Amino acid sequence: MDCERCQCQQEDNRTAILYTLLSQNLNHSRGSCSPAHQRCLCHQRRTVCLRTPHVTCQAASDVLVKTVSFMKNLPSFHLLPRGDQLLLLDSCWVPLFLLGLAQEMVTFEVMETPAPSMLKKILLDGQSKRQEPERTQPTLAAVQRLQCCLNTFWSLDLSPKEYAYLKGAILFNPDVPGLRASLYIESLQREAQRALQEVLRPLHPEDQGRFARILLIASTLKSIPPALITDLFFRPIIGNADIVELIAEMLYEITSRQLAPTPRMAL
Repeated sequence: MDCERCQCQQEDNRTAILYTLLSQNLNHSRGSCSPAHQRCLCHQRRTVCLRTPHVTCQAASDVLVKTVSFMKNLPSFHLLPRGDQLLLLDSCWVPLFLLGLAQEMVTFEVMETPAPSMLKKILLDGQSKRQEPERTQPTLAAVQRLQCCLNTFWSLDLSPKEYAYLKGAILFNPDVPGLRASLYIESLQREAQRALQEVLRPLHPEDQGRFARILLIASTLKSIPPALITDLFFRPIIGNADIVELIAEMLYEITSRQLAPTPRMAL
């Protein structure tokens, strides 16, 4: 890419400085999320899609089903008012799903989104003006940040029990606005954190800072936008459907409705 002729030269200097600072957080990886070496921002702004959507979306769907099953199997969750359950679901499904991706070691590759042909643009020009605006596509920078979060968790090498108690600590978040049983939820979070600490002592007796490090890294998952997760992993399957509504249906139906690839899957 010729950065001398790209639009990045016209960007405000503050944007370039911010990008440089954010890029420093991508250095700790296993090779899949190293930042671009040039100052040019165009590469990072490119929109991307999954390289193998059928495989990756199916793996993501399986993780989502397991995430819902985790919540279903928690009696303390079902003791909460239905409104509180939905608020926690809406707030916590993304970090819980990402923990599931990390636990299941789901890897994926992306490629630049193919540009529509000139003929397609001409044929759809009249229709697009009457329809909803086209959905935004994930950017390379956003996907790299997501992959770095996963890489960081893989470096921790958490045990199944560590994952389970960490999921509980994330799910029972008393800081979600609008909760009716926030005090009870706070006690559940403390209980999950205490159980996590008890698991860590025999597993990592020499690592006194592991508990704080796990919670700190887990907090970074909240910075991943739900729209990125939806557009990247589920939009090829569910189309314009609301992912939270679908998860709620899975949670409260007697038989879980798994998300299976449909003919709408984009290749």
